[in-house]
Amino acid sequence: MTRGNQRDIAREKNSKNQKKGLSSSEMDGNKGLSLQERQIRDAAKMREKQQLAQQKKEGGNSGAGNNKASGGGAGAA
Repeated sequence: MTRGNQRDIAREKNSKNQKKGLSSSEMDGNKGLSLQERQIRDAAKMREKQQLAQQKKEGGNSGAGNNKASGGGAGAA
């Protein structure tokens, strides 16, 4: 018995590889959403990230942001 837990390690490795092979519609965050709905959701997130980056680049958030330091929640869009 020199191989020990080789079979268990191979099973774990295989299960990780199976998870990587999921299509985007099978992932938990995308269940029930069509391609167009996912694209709209993702585009809105990216616009929000770009706005935050632009505000940072311009030198701050002028008191109205959604960073944790100011205690603000979601900003007005």
